[in-house]
Amino acid sequence: MRQLDQPEPQAPPTPAATLRRGGWPLACIVALFLILALTYSVATPLFEASDELWHYPFIEHLANGGGLPVQHPDQLGPWRQEGSQPPLYYALGALITWPIDTSDMPAVRWINPHADIGVPTADRNVNMVIHTEAERLPYRGTVLAVRLVRWLSVLMGVGTVLLTYLLAQNLLPEDRVVPLGAAAITAFNAMYLFITSSVNNDALVTLLCALGLWMMVRYVRGRPGWRQWAGLGVVLGLATLSKSSALGMLALAAMAGSFVAYRQRSWRALWTAGVSIALPVFALTGWWFWRNWRLYQDPTGLNAFVAIVGARHPQPTLKQLAGEWQGFVMSFWGFFGGVNLPAPHWVYWLLTPLGALGLLASPLWLLTGRGKADPVRLCQFALVGAWPLVVLVSLVRWSMMTIASQGRLMFSALSALSVLMALGLSAVLPHRWRAVGPAVLVGALLVVAVLMPITVIAPAYAPPPILTEQALPKMVAVNADLGGKMTLLGYTLDRQSAAPGDAVPITIYWRASAPMAEDYSVFVHLVDKNELIVGQRDMYPGQGTYPTTLMQPGDTIADTYAPHLAATLMTPNRIEVRAGLYSLETGERLAVLERGTDLVTLASMDIPEHTENGIPNPLALNLQDEVMLVGYRLANSAAAPGEAFDLTLYWQALQDLDQDYTVFTQVIGQDHSIWAQVDSWPQSGGSPTSTWVKGQLIEDRYQLQVKEDAPAGVYQLQVGMYDSQVRRLNLLGPGGFAQDNRILLGSVRIEESTHATP
Repeated sequence: MRQLDQPEPQAPPTPAATLRRGGWPLACIVALFLILALTYSVATPLFEASDELWHYPFIEHLANGGGLPVQHPDQLGPWRQEGSQPPLYYALGALITWPIDTSDMPAVRWINPHADIGVPTADRNVNMVIHTEAERLPYRGTVLAVRLVRWLSVLMGVGTVLLTYLLAQNLLPEDRVVPLGAAAITAFNAMYLFITSSVNNDALVTLLCALGLWMMVRYVRGRPGWRQWAGLGVVLGLATLSKSSALGMLALAAMAGSFVAYRQRSWRALWTAGVSIALPVFALTGWWFWRNWRLYQDPTGLNAFVAIVGARHPQPTLKQLAGEWQGFVMSFWGFFGGVNLPAPHWVYWLLTPLGALGLLASPLWLLTGRGKADPVRLCQFALVGAWPLVVLVSLVRWSMMTIASQGRLMFSALSALSVLMALGLSAVLPHRWRAVGPAVLVGALLVVAVLMPITVIAPAYAPPPILTEQALPKMVAVNADLGGKMTLLGYTLDRQSAAPGDAVPITIYWRASAPMAEDYSVFVHLVDKNELIVGQRDMYPGQGTYPTTLMQPGDTIADTYAPHLAATLMTPNRIEVRAGLYSLETGERLAVLERGTDLVTLASMDIPEHTENGIPNPLALNLQDEVMLVGYRLANSAAAPGEAFDLTLYWQALQDLDQDYTVFTQVIGQDHSIWAQVDSWPQSGGSPTSTWVKGQLIEDRYQLQVKEDAPAGVYQLQVGMYDSQVRRLNLLGPGGFAQDNRILLGSVRIEESTHATP
């Protein structure tokens, strides 16, 4: 290419000069971010932020001279899958904490074995760790080390907010509304505040990706030399050493380098950019990729990560993956704790339309002529718009490999997203009102950011109040002495009947009778008329926050448990609510003294017969948008070896079908061994699915004969369909995401053999 004579571009203002343009509004945004981030850091107990439970042990391992972990699914360290992450963030954390004695980490990182990670619940038990007085001021040991790394993450967040402003100011040097709005959108995102106030490598990769994007947007307007491109290469190399998602920035760097070379009509400029970027990237990351290849035969090491965290099964289609959009959006705006503390619904209803409007309307900035659509500006806009798309594509690929549909994983593109939102919201209104759109979103974000720590996060981890005798309410008295250690004083139960799928909330009042050297777990079982458990809740007392070793004699607490009846519960039925205490380590239950049992039966309730349009036990279980199981009947839920379970399934076609599926019905044990099975086309071959038309209802009966050598016990009844290649149809949940490739209809009992032994 021949280089054309061009006027020398004016040198852009320095970053310091650009930041000074932000004046007191930018200073206020940064100050508010600092205050809020530190508030989130205090409100969120140690190890209760997303994956902090595993991120920090990686840092501690490095600080103690342990080197990089070698990952193996059969030999898990306390860092679990996070030991497969690129090491830069963890090395920085180790650098600032290595002098601290963290030998107390096992006591501080006291894991709650019953925590509901990734599952919002109505009865708490969300704490992944048991929290004690050790977390209070003055900080020392592990607590101090974790706090220091959290504060380091907050400083990285400050850098990201400032870079968001610089990015928007380089894109729109004549504007003040969009840069300030973009900085505030980043600063006041409650989920970003939550993540960046914790130990999480997202804080560093978000900062470095924002820096790299700002450099590229800045370079395409000038004439960068090899030093500038090499500086970008260093940033991209460091970003890649922070998190693998930053690899996508190399594509943007190629785009920026190509555009600059095109403007200069110079192949040499393209060569200079490519080599100057590639060399530092390779120098910084080559050893990491080689190590991963040597250890795992994968340069990124992601296969080791997946082997530990678990590969996705069944693998969804893109359409099914789109069904996880709701959770994706929730975790972008605010899904706290171990992805088990959602914000109130109004938060998502308020923020999602505003954010989506901003993103969708961002091209209006060009179409309405508000921005000068010269080639340079178009390239800058393309870089900012392309980066979230690159991250989204890589996230979709990752979510096909393992369950990862979390909007917070888009934070490496947060600066770009914030700029686009501010840009779009400023373009949808007349010019004189252009500040209103970004201001509405910023105001909404700020309100949410202020409320979440005090209304959602902190209350979830509050220990139970110790009740006095006078504070005990009117209840059904029980006064059961469990092993001389705990007394079940009584309970309150508001409902006398329920339906399949309902929660059955019950409040139980406990009193410690003696000091305890072991942490006993509470169990609450819902048991049907055949002595099968059809609902269960297990947790430590205090709804997960107050283990028995912390309780003092006389401590009295109220615990509310909300076990759910199985949605597939056969009706009519009658259930009993039973409770007790057991050792998780041995499984042994505490005896109920003077009652000769190891549990307490608290209440019973009727489950009336449930039919819909004449179909018993109605369901709505969708198999790959082709067939729905709309009900079933099980004539007997107990059988002896040689006898059969009489099962009737009710199918409905969701569309006209053009292939034949086989129905499988199985009684399986805990080790997935099969003790009764029938695989057949529907109605014993009399109604092949290729003849089904949309809306057709099919009654389908099976006799599952139990094997003669089947041991007595409780088993699972599972059904489903598969095609001619023995590929099972996926069970789709609400919204269309793939949950499983089978339907569990609940438990059945195989009784002792009735045959006499010789």
